[in-house]
Amino acid sequence: MPSFAVDDGFAYEVPDDLSDVRVGSLVRVPLGGRRVKGYVTSLRTGSPDRPLKAILAQSGDLPVFDRDLLQTVRWVSTHYVAPLSTVLGRCAPPNVPRSVGNGPDDAPTPAAAPRARSRYLVTGADPVATAAPSIVPLVEAGRPVIVTAPTVEEAARVVSALESDFGGIVMLATSQSSAAKRTRAWAKVTESAGTIVVGTREVTFWGAGSIGLAVVIQEGRRGYKAKQTPTFNVRDVLRRRSAVERFGLLFVGAVPTTDAVAAGVEIVSDSRRIWPLTEVVDRREDSGRFILDRTRAAIGSVLRGGGSVFVLANRRGYAAAFRCVRCRELRRCTNCGAGLESSGTCPRCGTDHDACPICGGARFEPLGTGIGRTTDELKRMFGDVIGEVGDGSRIQVGTERDLVELHPVDLAVAIDADGLMLAPHYRADEDALRLLVRVAMATTPGRGRKALVQTGMPDHPVMEAVQSGRPMGFVEAELAVRKESGFPPVGELLALVTNAPPGETTPLLEAAGEGAAVLGPAALTGGHRWLLQGSDLGTVKVRLRSVVQGLRDAGWRVRVDADPVDL
Repeated sequence: MPSFAVDDGFAYEVPDDLSDVRVGSLVRVPLGGRRVKGYVTSLRTGSPDRPLKAILAQSGDLPVFDRDLLQTVRWVSTHYVAPLSTVLGRCAPPNVPRSVGNGPDDAPTPAAAPRARSRYLVTGADPVATAAPSIVPLVEAGRPVIVTAPTVEEAARVVSALESDFGGIVMLATSQSSAAKRTRAWAKVTESAGTIVVGTREVTFWGAGSIGLAVVIQEGRRGYKAKQTPTFNVRDVLRRRSAVERFGLLFVGAVPTTDAVAAGVEIVSDSRRIWPLTEVVDRREDSGRFILDRTRAAIGSVLRGGGSVFVLANRRGYAAAFRCVRCRELRRCTNCGAGLESSGTCPRCGTDHDACPICGGARFEPLGTGIGRTTDELKRMFGDVIGEVGDGSRIQVGTERDLVELHPVDLAVAIDADGLMLAPHYRADEDALRLLVRVAMATTPGRGRKALVQTGMPDHPVMEAVQSGRPMGFVEAELAVRKESGFPPVGELLALVTNAPPGETTPLLEAAGEGAAVLGPAALTGGHRWLLQGSDLGTVKVRLRSVVQGLRDAGWRVRVDADPVDL
């Protein structure tokens, strides 16, 4: 039942004919005149203090979690302020959990895998090929391996790459897989069959007591953060699981997050360039053009040589950048540094601005890069060779989402890096670097291939990192900035979005007490948002549980997002 009120559970008697009931078993029980599904979270012997109703039936013959995984589930429930039952449900397959014939009676007991420290392989090479040497010994020892990818499309590609080395033991399990396929993959992992299951964030809670290794590809991607309750992050849940269940954890990607570095994950990198050559084009030196002369010349050169080009347009959700017409300085909030909206209001802290703080100018021009504007500008320059990603056009225009389907090109261009770096979020710089690196890595390896990034802030730390081809200097410096500001991963941030009027949310402020700074409310479509910030919000989160439940019981919608990646 998705309610904090039942987190402590209910006591039932186990009948003699259900002797196989154990922690993690899925059962049917009577509750309030109904027959409902339940998860067994503890077992006790002896005589109860009062008569108990009996469990009616057991569903399936495999438990969906064990005591170790239950530890992680309880942590997730507390950290993300989510009812326990909604987290327990993440451990179960879509269908009834039944054995597929790979249990102890049918296969030898898997060899114990040595506990390895969590590692991060910083690389611009193929992540599957990079991770494969770590997967081989686990599979040979009969230990299941879970590999997570940020999108369904990328998970399918990982399966294809792994099948060439591991054959039929590789299984795909994503939100688009059928319930039967997901259930079978879940059972294979649970029964220690030496299987490799590749999936999206849905597989994070699978394989209680059997996992030998978990691999996370590009752990900083937004697809790893759940949008619905519980708003968990794959990285953090698997880190917790690996520590409790003592299995190996491997991250593979070009740009580690500050979260991974702060957590003490071992970073494995070398001094070589991680991503291809990237040039920064200074927007301040142009004559007001949307696509700068150097960028235009580079695109033209590639087209004359028969090559292909990808141009990144900022997706919806990134703040558009503006600059002063007179002095051409980017329009930024004088209070917090975020990019300003066209009205002059800061979307992060709400401060209003009129004139340019540098020269006093009152006219500003947009630098945002919607697909429509970008396509029109390119067509005026190069004619009808412009199209969408995947249609075979010489110049393809797309957003971050299109990078997944993009085939390697000879030149990749980011028109508006400033809109990324000025987004109204404390992770803006880190996210900008990660996206720009993905754009750079879309180019075909080889002489003359490169990426171009247009910016009005060429001396910005993100631009320095982009040009260097190495991420760690930036990540460590960014972590130092977070320590000063108290933002995650050093401190904690909690977003609460509700359609309840501000007068009804007074208990939220009272629950925060002295343990958190309360910011808001900020108006949103259909409601508003509060932000709670503090060095440790553990006690605050416990107090919020009853408050959130009270608002929901009153008919209001409340969404709690711990460590939000979007604001």
